Amino acid sequence: MDVIEMVMSMTGYGRSQKENEHSRLTVEMRAVNHRFCEINIRMPRQLFFLEDRMKKCISHYVNRGKIDVFLNLQGEGTMKRSLTIDWNLFHEYYQLYEEMTEMTVSSEAFPLDKLLIHEDVVSVQESDEVTEDLESMVLKAVKEAAEQLSKMRQQEGSALKGDMKERLQRLTAYVQQLRGLAPEVQDLYRDRLMKKVDDFLAGRAEIDETRLLTEVAVYADKSDINEELTRIDSHITQFNDILEESSVVGRKLDFLVQELNREANTIGSKANHLDISQIVVNMKAELEKIREQVQNVE
Repeated sequence: MDVIEMVMSMTGYGRSQKENEHSRLTVEMRAVNHRFCEINIRMPRQLFFLEDRMKKCISHYVNRGKIDVFLNLQGEGTMKRSLTIDWNLFHEYYQLYEEMTEMTVSSEAFPLDKLLIHEDVVSVQESDEVTEDLESMVLKAVKEAAEQLSKMRQQEGSALKGDMKERLQRLTAYVQQLRGLAPEVQDLYRDRLMKKVDDFLAGRAEIDETRLLTEVAVYADKSDINEELTRIDSHITQFNDILEESSVVGRKLDFLVQELNREANTIGSKANHLDISQIVVNMKAELEKIREQVQNVE
């Protein structure tokens, strides 16, 4: 199976089971969110020498995420065992038996059965030797489990992509509403400023010149939210474009969500307007949902 480049979730599960006439192997993989690619493998000791090859195989399907891999190997082919006899110790026991028999004039037979279960005389040796057949079976199972994991991550990634695109469409609709309300913000500030100027000129109010200049500067700064709306449009376009990229996109999307939040906050602080404030609240709610989804994207 070739790796399909698309939006990938960082969560998923993969499993494979293989067996031959001697052994049965089960491989399970579980993936969760992580800033980097971290692969942890738990397996029988005799398979440790395959760890690097397993990780290289899994890395072909995973770029980011914490991957826990579990290998369960059962059967008579899992470990070669053999009996080893310490003949020197055996002869010492036998010689001591002969001396004791002679001294005690005993006719008791030499206790071979007891020596056979004596751990110092007879021991079980385990061999870590892995046959080529078992080695091949392990690597194939790891590859199949990684493919299943990748397939699930692709499916979840497709769902994440669809959800984020829908929310981006809502953001675009909110931007259009804000564009319609933007002139009202300008009119509101202009009317407020003109009233103060008229009052000052008519002698109805005393206004400090410095304060008046400050009000003019505030008007120039806060009366126009079109710059922020333009940047939001640009960020939404970039976001949609990145969702179509054939690469790891999670960090890029996370950065854009931060930028979108910054622009929304700026609009909210600029516009002292009830309808605009409500739209900004709605935008931030959508952006929070998008941010949550982006945390799951590879």
